[in-house]
Amino acid sequence: MRHPLMTMTATLALCAGVAFAEEVRVYNWSDYIDEELLTKFEEETGIDLIYDVFDSNELLETKMLAGGSGYDVVVPTGTFLQRQISAGAFQKLDLSKLPNHANVWDKVAARTAQYDPDNAYSINYMWGTTGIGANVGKVTAALGEDAPLDSLALVFDPANMEKLAECGVHFLDAPAEMIPAALKYIGEDPNSHDPEVIAKAEAVFMAVRPYIQKFHSSEYINALANGDICVAVGWSGDVLQARDRAAEADNGTEIVYNAAKEGAQMWFDQMAIPVDAPNVDGAHKFLNFILDARNMAAASNYVYYANGNLASQEFLEEDVIGDPAIYPSAETMDNLFTTTPYDAKVQRVVTRLWTKIKSGT
Repeated sequence: MRHPLMTMTATLALCAGVAFAEEVRVYNWSDYIDEELLTKFEEETGIDLIYDVFDSNELLETKMLAGGSGYDVVVPTGTFLQRQISAGAFQKLDLSKLPNHANVWDKVAARTAQYDPDNAYSINYMWGTTGIGANVGKVTAALGEDAPLDSLALVFDPANMEKLAECGVHFLDAPAEMIPAALKYIGEDPNSHDPEVIAKAEAVFMAVRPYIQKFHSSEYINALANGDICVAVGWSGDVLQARDRAAEADNGTEIVYNAAKEGAQMWFDQMAIPVDAPNVDGAHKFLNFILDARNMAAASNYVYYANGNLASQEFLEEDVIGDPAIYPSAETMDNLFTTTPYDAKVQRVVTRLWTKIKSGT
């Protein structure tokens, strides 16, 4: 069981006269790694690992664009990474210090290159889809046996949402995920940067806004697992964590995850080194450690996300590599879409729109 917020520092036996051990500071998403890997890194390298967590790209971006974050490795999502690269927030990787880079999966690298040309600044940590998590029992009780569990209509059709409101619905507090989904639902380009097209998402959300219990990007994991809510629009790995927690609790709650049949967004969380990282050499050691096939497999086996490391696949547990909700079929992969970051002008439009949607006014 991971702790939602944690800061880990190992105590090393220091030789007399040595004041401080070398340290590496990592800033990653909450609930996103097997903590045993953190200890393993310290034991193998003798480096103190300071590991802090966040739960929104916006929080990370504020730190990155302000400069002086103090971190050696951070983990932005692809669209945010691209904007931060353009802003000069990261430094190029030194592949001579990353012998395990040979383990990278070319199919994922081809897609992440959209955000990081030539993958010069980052490595893929995990990837997945944004979709719908549902408590099967509660949703079918509310909507019937033919409830559209695999469709965006489940959460964007007001008739469905009015009934689901009684058992609780959470949406991600992530406009870069939610607005493209709304556009996809009404047949528009989910990657549109046209403010007039983006504005069409407002009507979709406002029609269901009274029935949305909460916008949050991590609380839905426990809420789904505990049966406190019946539907969440969320990230694949988070919903699968909820599914497994519910199964472990044996509380009669059955959680399913579906990438929407209309098309689902594919996301990538990338590890990168800030331009002003205090310990660049240590940062490369951490990235190379993560790129190790067994280490990356251990991370995926723990958090139930797909990763961008082809060599790790032989070490993945069957309920990870064999689960199409984690490693989608080729057909589903073809139906996934990616988005590109908004420029500053369009981003302001999106931010204003999202603020309006969340407030419901």
